[in-house]
Amino acid sequence: MNKYIISIFISAFLLFQVQPMIAHYILPWFGGTNGVWSAVVLFFQLMLVGGYLYANWLIKSVDYKKQWKIHNILLLFTVGTIIFLSLSWPAPVIPSTNWKPTSTEQPVIYILFLLTISVGLPYFTLASNSPLIQSWFAQTHVGQSPYWLYALSNAGSLLGLLSYPFLVEPSLRLSEQGWLWSGLYIVFAAVTCFIAWSVPRTRDQIGYHRDKDVQATSAPQTSFTSYLLWLSLSAVATLMMLSVTNRLTQEVAPVPLLWILPLTIYLLSFTIAFAGEFYYHRFAFFIFLTVTSVGVIAALLIPTMPILLQIGSYLLFIFAVCMIAHGELYHLRPAPTQLTSFYLLVSIGGALGGFFVNFIAPLIFDDYWELYIGWIIVYSVLLFLAPKKLNTRRQSYLIGSVATVMIIFIGYIMLPDHQDTIWRDRNFYGALRVVENKQEGLNLLIHGSTVHGTQFTAADKRDIPTGYYHLDSGIGLALTTHPHYGQSMKVGIIGLGVGTLAAYGQKGDVYRFYEINPLVISIAQGEHGFFSFLSDSQERGVTIEIVSGDARLSLEQELARGEAQSYDLIVADAFSSDSIPVHLLTLEAFALYLQHLAPDGILAVHISNRHLDLTPIIWKAARHFDLTVGIIRTDAPPDKEASFFPSVWVLLTRQPTIFNHPKLVGKVDTLENDTSNLRPWTDDYSNLLQVIK
Repeated sequence: MNKYIISIFISAFLLFQVQPMIAHYILPWFGGTNGVWSAVVLFFQLMLVGGYLYANWLIKSVDYKKQWKIHNILLLFTVGTIIFLSLSWPAPVIPSTNWKPTSTEQPVIYILFLLTISVGLPYFTLASNSPLIQSWFAQTHVGQSPYWLYALSNAGSLLGLLSYPFLVEPSLRLSEQGWLWSGLYIVFAAVTCFIAWSVPRTRDQIGYHRDKDVQATSAPQTSFTSYLLWLSLSAVATLMMLSVTNRLTQEVAPVPLLWILPLTIYLLSFTIAFAGEFYYHRFAFFIFLTVTSVGVIAALLIPTMPILLQIGSYLLFIFAVCMIAHGELYHLRPAPTQLTSFYLLVSIGGALGGFFVNFIAPLIFDDYWELYIGWIIVYSVLLFLAPKKLNTRRQSYLIGSVATVMIIFIGYIMLPDHQDTIWRDRNFYGALRVVENKQEGLNLLIHGSTVHGTQFTAADKRDIPTGYYHLDSGIGLALTTHPHYGQSMKVGIIGLGVGTLAAYGQKGDVYRFYEINPLVISIAQGEHGFFSFLSDSQERGVTIEIVSGDARLSLEQELARGEAQSYDLIVADAFSSDSIPVHLLTLEAFALYLQHLAPDGILAVHISNRHLDLTPIIWKAARHFDLTVGIIRTDAPPDKEASFFPSVWVLLTRQPTIFNHPKLVGKVDTLENDTSNLRPWTDDYSNLLQVIK
């Protein structure tokens, strides 16, 4: 029995260790957006379906004496592939940088392709292991239920997930992680090869015959309703897990920790639900779901709620959802003879949920409505199951009544407020909307709950810099006090927004914007006529250049072509959103900025953020590169709250005399007394918990 435990535990550990590892590695290649994790999860769900299909075929269609040969050939071929890739890549399953995307079009498709090349084959074999091992265990341990091995598998998955952000990620570089993972895979392959070889021999020794086993464990034929519930319950659990993950990573940052927490809860619910009948009670978890739903509704309606309270509300909510989905799945489980079919349909349901979030929802929704859709489905399933077993009549009536009320209320809060919204759309990089403030005469571009730019609609006010960029803001002062202001400045800006900073442009200036989101580019360039900063500045003789794609990749490519830009000022304006691209705040990123900065240039970093205090991270980078650092905090004028926002800008330079300008004296905090001992962020290390306000 020990060999079965070792194989299933290691395979589960590796399955969920590789997900955050590979996602963390490719995240900067796609702009650090939260959509990367959804695409990665979808890929692994598809591979899970493939693995379960293979296991189902092998068990049901291949003679037991040939199964071990086929599976061992697959395992040995996979090990050979890993060894081959290690010869040309930094580590096995860690792709070479030559595979970085050259286009921002179809990012999900390219992510799926990239993962297929790097981890597809080993993940496929790992995915097939749980149903195979459970089936072989049932054949060699007649009369013993194999379902406890599924709980063990999920425990291994949990360890793989939780060990990554707390142990593996802080301790090992990504290349070292790749080598360690591959070494464990080879151990898994060796143990599993031995199991596959021994199964037919053990069967022959104990006289196992499939026909006798089927007769001994005969059960009623599974109904179509059961099949439909298997698919629906597994689909809605995945849909809700991904939707909550999207919500969390929009509110904070797309980092492994916030990917892992919802997925950990998802796996934990599987482990608890499949550990036995005792751990799931429909009515108790219905009450829990309703209470946590109230918490999520509060988080949705009160965006100023403390971020840790929001995270806690969402995590408790997803635990309730997943426990209901997986608890009902366990109650609907078939006899062991249908085990592989059951797991196959469960995996297909999970893949359908992931496919909906990644492909269908962006096509049919202009905002993240799938969270609400899944929410309604959960209550609808409970409404359907309420009269079934496990509940008294009074409990069934209460479940039905409250579920009906919740469905109606969720549908109500889903209804968008179109009173001021004049445009909205969504793509891989997020959901955008333009809101018209008629009272102030403003148009606002909003991503999630964060304003990314505003402009007055009146012709005589269109050129006034607004939002975080007004004349008294840190960036306004950095531009207007720069020694080269009005003398053909060259400015590089990471993050386009609505192009507000172009309002500072003078004739002969070059303003070069780096922007990854095609929707933002089209809106800023004047599509639909909402914003005109770019076109107005061009009419004044300012050269406007827009580089489409991730800023860091674009800057790296420019250096590789020998095109160091020598910017007078670089503006890193990608951190005011609730979801920040961490890869633009690492020491490697700052080193790249400095290579593009003129000797007397200024690097201005915008760190206005409701939930994160990024000051220590910037200060550490400044100390690392021996830069003078100053921070400018400005409040919005009380009579201009709609058009001018409070802001926090950090200025870094090699020339400390820049801060001696009369307009800057008394407004710059040089952070000389800062004693932060945080570890600087690098491409291999970041710790978001350290900077939560």
